[in-house]
Amino acid sequence: MNIGFDAKRFFNNQTGLGNYSRDLVRGLLENCPENHYHLFTPSSQIDLQTKFLKNHENVEIHEPSGVNKSFKSYWRSIGLEKDLKKNNIDIFHGLSHEMPKKKKNSSIKYIVTVHDLIFLKFPENYKAIDRKIYEKKVKYAVEHADKIIAISQQTKNDLIELLNVPEEKIEVVYQACSASFNHHTHYQYIESVRKKYNLPENFILNVGTVEKRKNVASLVEAVGKSSSQLPLVIVGSHTSYLKEVEEKIEKYELDYQVAFLQNVSFLDLPAIYQMSNLFVYPSVYEGFGIPVLEALYSKTPVIAATGSCLEEAGGPSTIYVDPFDTDQMAFEIDRIITSVDDQLKMKEQGYLYAQNFTNKKQAEKLNQIYHQL
Repeated sequence: MNIGFDAKRFFNNQTGLGNYSRDLVRGLLENCPENHYHLFTPSSQIDLQTKFLKNHENVEIHEPSGVNKSFKSYWRSIGLEKDLKKNNIDIFHGLSHEMPKKKKNSSIKYIVTVHDLIFLKFPENYKAIDRKIYEKKVKYAVEHADKIIAISQQTKNDLIELLNVPEEKIEVVYQACSASFNHHTHYQYIESVRKKYNLPENFILNVGTVEKRKNVASLVEAVGKSSSQLPLVIVGSHTSYLKEVEEKIEKYELDYQVAFLQNVSFLDLPAIYQMSNLFVYPSVYEGFGIPVLEALYSKTPVIAATGSCLEEAGGPSTIYVDPFDTDQMAFEIDRIITSVDDQLKMKEQGYLYAQNFTNKKQAEKLNQIYHQL
């Protein structure tokens, strides 16, 4: 079977949707080698994150040729089906909410992965023009796709509720966590990363864009109320919401207790997770919540928020709190930090639960769906 992918983010996004794309393709190459895989992308580059492609003969990279080189966006969204037919593609999988225009009575089956509908749930966080573009692309994709992959039950429910997608058209296929988080890093490398980013010996960790939906201000307030007095390290890019977070820092006099890290190498993240004492993720809404899974793989205890899908990612060993109940959050921080038994139990059970989200399981379920179309 010839399976094509929209690989723009596979090659050009270093985190997020790029990681999802790379882990999915890697899992299929390693676990379902009977298929031939085609990566369609406006541009490609083999680097540390994509070099695994060299180990497989059943994968090809396709870039626009001829006049399409000058009209890459048009090629990717309008003119791609011609190249799909040329390469005898049986199934095309759009990995990030969108798919190319499909001709009537096309012999090619189309699948699209929808990660979340945050732009519909929290429209105030998006520029009007961006929101309209996202909505147009997603609506076209879910209407014309033969099958929709939702990365969580939460996203499936949102597709049904917000876009009236028939339930039978949607399959939940959980994403995998990057294999780099499943390997415990050597002590010397951890210490080199600690020195590189000037990290303290003990700290609470949060990873994600500092934006309103991620609710970091509540975490800062909880740290301010906590008696543990552990430093808080926040890893992620900044938005205008940072001002609200800084106001909380000033209110609770935490200037020397909160550190922000930006532009952290993805290769260093596993070490940062592993050296942290506790991971706290009070996000108000997520499509899945991959940082929670990364923490579980790293054998780091987790506190996460109720209200969306984090229970799916975190499992029974994670502690869940109301994202705005900072007293409860502070209480749980102190309880876990002061209990070695609770920490050990959460580490062991969390790591076992994380094994439900592997490249192998994701690949096998996707391959089953491909063959059923």
